[in-house]
Amino acid sequence: MAPSAMTRGNQWTKSLSDVQPVSYWLDDPGKPRSEPALTGAETCDLLVVGGGYSGLWTALIAKERDPGRDVVLVEGREVGWAASGRNGGFCAASLTHGLSNGLTRWPDEIGKLEELGARNLDEIEAAVARYSLDCDFERSGEIDVATEPHQAAELREWRQELERRGLAGGIEFLDTAAVREQVDSPTFLAGLHDRRGVAMLHPAKLAWGLKRACVELGVRVYEHTPALALKPSGASMAVRTPYGSVRARRVALGTNIFPNLVKRVRSYTVPVYDYALMTEPLSADQLASIGWKNRQGLGDSANQFHYFRLSADNRILWGGYDAIYPYGGRVRAEYDDRPETYAKLAEHFFTCFPQLEGVRFSHAWGGAIDTCSRFSAFFGSAHQGKVAYAAGYTGLGVGATRFGAEVMLDLLEGERTERTELEMVRRKPLPFPPEPFAWTGIALTKWSLARADTHGGRRNLWLKAMDRLGLGFDS
Repeated sequence: MAPSAMTRGNQWTKSLSDVQPVSYWLDDPGKPRSEPALTGAETCDLLVVGGGYSGLWTALIAKERDPGRDVVLVEGREVGWAASGRNGGFCAASLTHGLSNGLTRWPDEIGKLEELGARNLDEIEAAVARYSLDCDFERSGEIDVATEPHQAAELREWRQELERRGLAGGIEFLDTAAVREQVDSPTFLAGLHDRRGVAMLHPAKLAWGLKRACVELGVRVYEHTPALALKPSGASMAVRTPYGSVRARRVALGTNIFPNLVKRVRSYTVPVYDYALMTEPLSADQLASIGWKNRQGLGDSANQFHYFRLSADNRILWGGYDAIYPYGGRVRAEYDDRPETYAKLAEHFFTCFPQLEGVRFSHAWGGAIDTCSRFSAFFGSAHQGKVAYAAGYTGLGVGATRFGAEVMLDLLEGERTERTELEMVRRKPLPFPPEPFAWTGIALTKWSLARADTHGGRRNLWLKAMDRLGLGFDS
């Protein structure tokens, strides 16, 4: 006799009984000590604001380009504590939040964008080796899986479209038997396997390793030093902090979802909260029951999608599905924990992997993603070219932030490069409207996407209108 819904619900809830509400990646005994806060007045050639991937890559590459450049980095809390220490650890080559989004928005540039993205991922892999970044880097690829018949048909058609456009290199369609040979879930019907375009890594260790590399190259890193205000100071820019200030010839802003020091940029991003679970380590028998021999990252093809992967110690990270926009676009610590989403994710996990009944979750956490209306990064400069910014990565910033760092440095140096000539770099997304219109539009879009998932992928009039405006979301 099948268990009742209440019994199954109790089983899923029981799996969360020992969960710690903290990012597994940040809950690490090897976490380095933080650097002291800035006190007094500093001067430098380049000030980098933000100690996530965006700022860290900017500081590192700035020193690689010019070892004599005097670089200071300030971080409001600790390096890697926000999105860079809370994400799934999928380091993708795509600069455009996936090939579909890029092809829709920049069809004339997509070949160049794909080339630059592949080169960027290669450069990340090279930096991991060059600086001995101990971040569990694995170039294992990713499988986009179908769990509904219409998704399987869409994946097959998409692979055929990529073949026609000459963009299918390294991407293989997997039928039901082939995808379940890679990872065995009764819900998997088909898959698209990208063999080289994604790496798995430990996101917090990447941030900590980049911090170490920056310090070793001579970057002065100050943590617990929020940047409070930005203003011109003669031929330079001045940034005020709680206990001091920094005067710099150039400033790179890598604050992403946190309020940009260039106020006109703030309307281009909103915070969307994403949540994840991490299991206890799987035993050899448990791992064998699901296969997963090649350790690829996985994501399903729904609009409300899950992403999941193995950690170095054979835990499963299971995240996604809910995307919560807080009214008013506020970023608050209390939004980082959401038990009702954890319960939903646990239910979905055991639906995907019923053979793992009895596994418990050790960690559950959330964090804010900086989302913009085109779902991939945008760039710009201010104060007569003395300030540059990059933001809007929408959850795929682990790899793309390195490209964004290159763009910001190009802009600050006043150089015309293959990056700065891109339409993607030269144009901005549409800004979000004020409340209550932003909340209403986002809520209606979320409802419509969920409805499409249960109606064979059919997009309603609202989604079709968003597509025509260039605001459509395709996960």
